[in-house]
Amino acid sequence: MITPAAVIITSWISFLVVWIGLSFFVKRDVRGGRSARAYQVRILVVMIVVILVVRSARHRVLHTNLFFNRASLFLPSLSLAWIGAVLTAIGVAVAIWARLYLGRNWSPVPARKEEHELVTGGPYAAIRHPIYTGIILAALGTALTGSIIGLCIFIYATTVFLFRVGKEERIMLELFPDAYPPYQSRTKRLVPFLW
Repeated sequence: MITPAAVIITSWISFLVVWIGLSFFVKRDVRGGRSARAYQVRILVVMIVVILVVRSARHRVLHTNLFFNRASLFLPSLSLAWIGAVLTAIGVAVAIWARLYLGRNWSPVPARKEEHELVTGGPYAAIRHPIYTGIILAALGTALTGSIIGLCIFIYATTVFLFRVGKEERIMLELFPDAYPPYQSRTKRLVPFLW
């Protein structure tokens, strides 16, 4: 039987697997080295923690509440749990689609890459930071399950990504002074049609 918890856990594990796998195929930062190496180690640690949490709670995964009573703010209704699961799956799918579309230009932190390209197609045709949008949406979905961990991830991701957007856009303006302003004028930062 598929449950909201199973959908959420599977979505996040898929996200981590894709992120680790693709982080081996990025362009070098202009400052030298592949900054993705340290990121791979961090994400591997997170993946191990997720696997341990899932393994220790596997007999409870059929419940609607993701991290159960001890680490939950509230027990959601079944419909709210499914809304959270769907938002998590959609958010992860958007983030993975954007990451695949960005290809080798991706970086774990805003950085100038060797042979940096301005990507404006796929999900980037509507919003400038679809990876951030996807992760924030997925974290919101997870938080809707009542999970304290989900709420913390949502707050942390939103805060970090809102800070990064400005830094990343300054870098893009320096790299593409002629092409980036028109791209900014026809797209939104994080939320299609709004902002």
